[in-house]
Amino acid sequence: MARHAALLRGVNVGGINIKSADLARVFRDLGLQDVKTVLASGNVLFNAPKADAALKKRIEAALSEAFGYEAWVILRSQESLREVIEGYPFSERPEKQPWVMFLAEPGVADDLLAVEADLDPAVEQVSRGDGVIYWEVTPGQTVHSVFGKHNSKARFKAVTTTRNLRTLRKLLD
Repeated sequence: MARHAALLRGVNVGGINIKSADLARVFRDLGLQDVKTVLASGNVLFNAPKADAALKKRIEAALSEAFGYEAWVILRSQESLREVIEGYPFSERPEKQPWVMFLAEPGVADDLLAVEADLDPAVEQVSRGDGVIYWEVTPGQTVHSVFGKHNSKARFKAVTTTRNLRTLRKLLD
């Protein structure tokens, strides 16, 4: 058994409200072990022999059935999360927010990074990682910045989810 994280997109924002206890129950009902929710933003830790495409589909189907929404989930091992955190390429500083955008499809990175040349480095910067895009942005500019506007397009909805670096660290505790 290995420890994995399920990162749900859009939970407890935009009208999709799920209580942590109900979320954990869905994962336990799927036979997953040692289920723990972290924060109220769609982060679930669990033990399973492997987290593959079949498990991803089972989790998404169970969430959709239980909560009546189109669920999108990205699965990562805790070790993979550790590597993502260690790979954060920018120096952390209080005047910037450190984000990691997880990609369900590797090919989407090129499309997301197509606006990189248009970014104002005083406001934001991005960098490609292994299955992620690292993004540093000035607080208050997340939805107004060039990259923020670009990554919020509908075509990215089902294939990305974003977490703050501090949240990711909590998933390792």
